[in-house]
Amino acid sequence: MLYALVLGQVQRELHLSAAMSGAMMSMTLLSAAAGGIAFGWFADRAGRVRALSASILIYSIATFLCGLTHTAMALLTCRIVLGLGMGGEWASGAALVAETWPAHHRGKALALMQSSWAVGYALGAALVAVIMPHFGWRAVFFVGTAPALVALWIQSRLHEPAVWRQEHSSRPQWSRLFRGPLGFSTLVCATMNAASLFAWWGLFTWVPRFLSMPASQGGRGLGIVMTSEWTIVMQIGTFLGYISFGYIADRFSHKSTYIVYLLIAAVMVPIFASVSNPSALLVIGPIVGFFGTGYFSGFAILTSELFPTAIRASAMGFVYNIGRVLSAVSPWLIGRVSERTGLGFALTLTSAGFLLAALIATALRPPIPAIALPDS
Repeated sequence: MLYALVLGQVQRELHLSAAMSGAMMSMTLLSAAAGGIAFGWFADRAGRVRALSASILIYSIATFLCGLTHTAMALLTCRIVLGLGMGGEWASGAALVAETWPAHHRGKALALMQSSWAVGYALGAALVAVIMPHFGWRAVFFVGTAPALVALWIQSRLHEPAVWRQEHSSRPQWSRLFRGPLGFSTLVCATMNAASLFAWWGLFTWVPRFLSMPASQGGRGLGIVMTSEWTIVMQIGTFLGYISFGYIADRFSHKSTYIVYLLIAAVMVPIFASVSNPSALLVIGPIVGFFGTGYFSGFAILTSELFPTAIRASAMGFVYNIGRVLSAVSPWLIGRVSERTGLGFALTLTSAGFLLAALIATALRPPIPAIALPDS
């Protein structure tokens, strides 16, 4: 998301059109899809901890290299490498958490894991507000090497889950993902995630640019610092959305909670895109973040319960990242449409993705007893 936060300056210095700027994010997502599928396979064969550490190292180094680029092609190359690591982090991390925590707390644990996205995004926005006005956009990417230190801690302190050590196979049976009940779950999860990610990346790739763009060009004219402040406030809502999802889902139904979040997000996006008052944006922003991002906790919970241990990381990586492939066109499409209709109207198109994801989610079947973990 550092790219989205510095996009205005990157566009001006590298002479990128809106369509090209969106295409660069789209290529990152395609690369992330490949990385997610590959690291999911690697996590099932070699372990969740190893896959998690390697993925973080890759995207940290690639983020740093983004700051050294001076052409659009060089930046695109670094973004593609970055995507490989970014895509691998989620499946290995979600599988690690799901297999470590007992069943009656799993929803809350996965929601807490997802909530760290909001913390990272808010820190990124704060760094942009502090660093970019004085040192430029390249310095922002240099700071992106910091997560590499986390990878070293992970490798030295964490152990593979007991359930994985007991059940993992050197040759996970991928073919099981494409037949029978698991095949149906794979289809539903992949298409559901494609729709929701289409909405999310189309919306949040362009929201910082929408807020900082001059009002005469269809934006809200908030400037870099105010946009960063708004982003931090929105991430407070996002954090609460992630956390509350876990508690609500554990109390009621994972599936129903997921659908409700998506439906409310679909309603809130057009409201957000039509508001021009800065104070109103500060109120609506956290609500958009709460529902428009909080539902991600539900995807981690639902998918971790639908697939057996031996192929869990592979399955989660596959359904998440096939969805990412199908959604990768979104940043480019929103950028392209904005050149004709304005960015505000283009953003409202993402509501269709949230609605479609909610509709597909109604086909989810009850989870199989796949995670045999102790409840103590």
